[in-house]
Amino acid sequence: MKILIIGAGGREHAIGKKLVDSPLVEAVYCAPGNPGMKKDGIQPVAIADTDHEALILFAREKCISWTFVGPEIPLLNGIVDDFVAADLKIFGPTKRAALIEGSKSFAKQLMRECQIPTAESQTFDDYEMAIAYIREKGAPIVVKADGLAAGKGVVVAMTIGEAIQAAKDMLKSHRFGESGNQIVVEEFLAGEEFSLLAFVRGTEVYPMVISQDHKRAYDLDKGPNTGGMGAYSPVPQISQGMVDEAIEMILKPAAQGMVEQGRSFTGILYAGLIATVDGPKVIEFNARFGDPETQVVLPRLVNDFAQVIDDLLGNRSIELEWSQDEFHVGVVVAAEGYPATYETEMMLPDFSDEPHVQVYYAGVAEKEGRLVGNGGRVYLVEAKAETLEQAQKLIYEVLERKDTTKTFYRHDIGNKALEAVEGKVLSKR
Repeated sequence: MKILIIGAGGREHAIGKKLVDSPLVEAVYCAPGNPGMKKDGIQPVAIADTDHEALILFAREKCISWTFVGPEIPLLNGIVDDFVAADLKIFGPTKRAALIEGSKSFAKQLMRECQIPTAESQTFDDYEMAIAYIREKGAPIVVKADGLAAGKGVVVAMTIGEAIQAAKDMLKSHRFGESGNQIVVEEFLAGEEFSLLAFVRGTEVYPMVISQDHKRAYDLDKGPNTGGMGAYSPVPQISQGMVDEAIEMILKPAAQGMVEQGRSFTGILYAGLIATVDGPKVIEFNARFGDPETQVVLPRLVNDFAQVIDDLLGNRSIELEWSQDEFHVGVVVAAEGYPATYETEMMLPDFSDEPHVQVYYAGVAEKEGRLVGNGGRVYLVEAKAETLEQAQKLIYEVLERKDTTKTFYRHDIGNKALEAVEGKVLSKR
């Protein structure tokens, strides 16, 4: 098989590496990709993910077996619809189905109709009405831009003043452009967050193993929200009972509800969840793999990933197998200043002499034969080991040996799990 991946980041690098490892796959292309992917045999293609016509032409010329869509924007731009219209196989939800990520108010309505547990909320496009609601409900409270904001359009406000400022930034100052023309204000939920992803085909749901992302920029969950600064899997403080309940009460009803609405979903359904004392509740839905969750979940897949996608596209049943005897940890290295204005063109360290870690590249470019920083999240270092502590140790010892000038990373990825194992934090279920 020849495979085309749409996207350019660490998530797409991880997807591509898993496909390259398949004996069924002859070549993996990634459009536009990034030069760091070449280290793992993935071939970048200089076509923007917005240029559907050029991507379709490339897929035809290269006799691509099927295409895998990584990021959300091409999905919401209808790339799946365009490929299907061109009689080309592609894995991902249609534009109508991708709305589960593209509009938080739509996702909330779906959850209400399907009785999926989530935070109480209201949607506003009027600033004064939003402020009145915030004052009525009090703090802590959560303010979200309705549309896409690269993981940064969520403010967990601990005071009413912070919530009002967030609403003002979105509705009046248009900090997130059209994505913030409408906002969702919802109750604050207490508990451990976790990410539950699944392969979905209509009403068929094939869950993956869970992971935990770290959204805040700095150690101890300080600083602004980001696209994600690291992740780990498994998550021992979240019980299997909690996960099973989430599959039955959240993933399956969501898939069924989308079919009933005429928005049948095929692709990766991502549920960002919180383990509350009342059971799992939805924070958000995404219509694709998470980043950085992909980099710690996909390596645990024992099955041939290419075969799994091929079977899903061919309407064949699948049975997933996941490794259970190792921990995977991924630490994002980001440019100084991220998620605001950040440094670029810093020289990046060489990891070719570090056999015990895998590096997934994201915001990088090539300059005089060397990789340089070219984005907010530059790369992720991933390691696996029999224990979480060993995996952490591998990564942080490697990073300490490298020159990470003009970049930063969190030093506590996975610590919540260690605290839980030590009995400092107990799962509620």
